[in-house]
Amino acid sequence: MSAAAPVPAAIYRTSISHVRRTPLRNAFTYRSYSWYVDVDRLPQLPRPLRPLAGFRVEDHLGDPDGTLRGNVERYLDLQGIGLDGGRITMLASARVFGHVFNPLSVFWCHDAAGNLRCVIAEVHNTYGQRHCYLLETDSAGRASVSKEFYVSPFNDVDGQYRMKLPEPGERLAVSIVLEREGHQPFIATMDGVRREATPRNIASAALAVPLAPLRVAAQIRWQGIRLWARRLPIIKRPHHPSQEAVQ
Repeated sequence: MSAAAPVPAAIYRTSISHVRRTPLRNAFTYRSYSWYVDVDRLPQLPRPLRPLAGFRVEDHLGDPDGTLRGNVERYLDLQGIGLDGGRITMLASARVFGHVFNPLSVFWCHDAAGNLRCVIAEVHNTYGQRHCYLLETDSAGRASVSKEFYVSPFNDVDGQYRMKLPEPGERLAVSIVLEREGHQPFIATMDGVRREATPRNIASAALAVPLAPLRVAAQIRWQGIRLWARRLPIIKRPHHPSQEAVQ
C-alpha cells in the first residue's frame, strides 16, 4: 500500500470531442463522466447506488484474478520500473448496470516519495482488445509515442501520438493528437470539472448521462456508420500481438 495520503474518489463530468481532418472531415462532441480513484481505495458505494458504479479488475490490464495495483506493478516491473509502493491513481469509466466501455483509461504511477514516475495510457477498441502505452511525461503531462494499436477501421496503425495527460485537479484536460508527415489527421480531447463522489453527485451524473458506457460505445459506432456511408475506405484490422502482463 502507498504511504502517501489517500486520494479521495472524484467524478469528472466531461465533454469529449473527436475531430477527423483527413481524408474526410468529421467532428462530434458528446457528454459523459469519468471516475478518478486511488486503486488501493476504490469507492465503496451505498447499496442502492452500487449498480451505478462498479470497478472490476478484469476491465483493465493484467490478470483478472489479481488486483489493479498488482497488475499495474507487474506491467511496470517488466519495463524496469519500480514504484516501491507509491500511489497509483486511475481515470476511467466505471461499470453501470454491469456494462463498461473504456476507450481510454489512464494510470498515474508515483514512487514512494510521491513523485510521478510514469503514466500508463490504456486504450480499448470496440473489438474487445486493449493496448498499453507507457509514457514518461514532462511537467505539463506531455509525451509522444508511436501508434501501435488499431482503434478505428478508418485509420491504420501508423504515425505518432502526441498526448497530454496531466494529473487531474479541479479540472480535467486530456488530449491525444495523431501526427503523420506534418499533419494531424485526428484529435481527441476530454475536458471536465471535478466533483466530490458523494451519493448526490453520483446519482446526478448517472441521471445526466444514463447508461454512459453504452452511450459512448453506440456514439462511436454511429460515427463509424456515417463515415462508411460517406465511402471512407475501411482498413483491415491487423493482428495485434499480446502485450505481456496486459492481455
